[in-house]
Amino acid sequence: MPKKVKKRILITGLLLFLSFYIGTIYYQENKPLPKGVSFEGDVHYLQENQVRFLYDLTYKNNKETKHEQEIFDTVFQAIDEAEQFVVMDFFLFNDYYDQSLDFPPLSTSLMDVLIEKKRHNPNIEMVLITDEINISYGSHKNWQFEKLKDHGITVLLTDVDPLRDSNPLYSAIWRIFFQWFGQAGKGTLANLMADQAPDMTFRSYLKLLNVKANHRKTVATDKKAFVLSGNPHDASAYHSNIGFELEGPIIEDVLKTEQAAANLAGRYVLPTYNGKHETGDVAVQLLTEGKVANKVIQSLKESRKDDEIWMAMFYLAEREVVEELLAASDRGVKINLILDPNENAFGSKKSGLPNRPVAQELHEKSKGNIHIRWYNTGEEQYHPKLLYIKKKDKVTIIGGSTNFTQRNMDDFNLETNVIIKAKADGRLAKDLDDYFNRQWNNQNGEFTLDFEKYQNALTTLQRVVYTIQKWLYFTTY
Repeated sequence: MPKKVKKRILITGLLLFLSFYIGTIYYQENKPLPKGVSFEGDVHYLQENQVRFLYDLTYKNNKETKHEQEIFDTVFQAIDEAEQFVVMDFFLFNDYYDQSLDFPPLSTSLMDVLIEKKRHNPNIEMVLITDEINISYGSHKNWQFEKLKDHGITVLLTDVDPLRDSNPLYSAIWRIFFQWFGQAGKGTLANLMADQAPDMTFRSYLKLLNVKANHRKTVATDKKAFVLSGNPHDASAYHSNIGFELEGPIIEDVLKTEQAAANLAGRYVLPTYNGKHETGDVAVQLLTEGKVANKVIQSLKESRKDDEIWMAMFYLAEREVVEELLAASDRGVKINLILDPNENAFGSKKSGLPNRPVAQELHEKSKGNIHIRWYNTGEEQYHPKLLYIKKKDKVTIIGGSTNFTQRNMDDFNLETNVIIKAKADGRLAKDLDDYFNRQWNNQNGEFTLDFEKYQNALTTLQRVVYTIQKWLYFTTY
């Protein structure tokens, strides 16, 4: 065959591949979302005693590490009080961590609570929805899930492939060449998530690199619902987290959104809520996926001079959120941010991304008017995802699983948050005021550190890496 013909065939083949590759990227970034995903529920008006703010805090006090934990104790109690059903959705549910570390058996404790409940009430319907990360994307079984199933508790693993791709340059290659081979098989590669976790297959690592997840953290019973930032995961047991315990018709909305997750795991039909609908002064609305971003941006835009914006956040990087914080500062809004320094992850040192370059940008562009403190983390993480806006007569609270990043806010992951509007002189506002002021002012503990603590010589390099990662989508945040 003449060289010119070979060259022409090669160029034609390359052009066809590039067309297919680019078309795959475009479609997978813009395709319709699965039914029920990106949900904005009705506004429900609850009584103040039907909404409760929960938190876990790990902090230092005279060089001693203290743990205040109420989230999962409250969840365990709600499971014990349930009569008809318990539906849970948790991103992380496993007991894997590096042997050099030591954590309480939180995942096994929840497993035991669920099994004991099922023993006492065999007719109760119990469902756990979770992410494939807990089986290392098909490399192995999770012994806790198998034990739950042995006791009649349904375990559903969501397939997030129908969601849009958050790492499009890589995911298009994976979809074209590798997804067809599956992930199951005998693992031969060390599990980088934890040295105690079973080995993984190479194909599972290829799927992991898509970096998208069912990141929700919810619980619904026939009496209560929970929207949380924390997971029943041993290595996360000491993380600082937040959550909301809710009663009334919001339970119905949690079940609706979890039906969408269940549909991604085999179309299991979840139970329905038939409880009482009472009315009160606290407005509560459930949000998932991209609808969280809409409400966050809208709430920041509505802030005015002398309002207060407080934020407790694990990851802050979403550009529109950053721009709206700067705009609010220009309007004279008082802004205080408590951020995780992104210093460690389960005993391993992290790069400081994305929070440190973002924090420096906010500090510089606001001329110091956006006040930032770093949480004083040890081996744990400061893991809340919480926005609190305080006006003279009312407060707006948005909290749940959603980090303020593109991956979490732009319909790539499954996420669940709740937005709450209440009176500025009510109990909820007081609880949020106490929560933030205690950390900001280091009341009876060493909670937070000055902004300068983590603004070092590496920050310029970190900002460059952060910008490149965001541009190319090669990032886990």
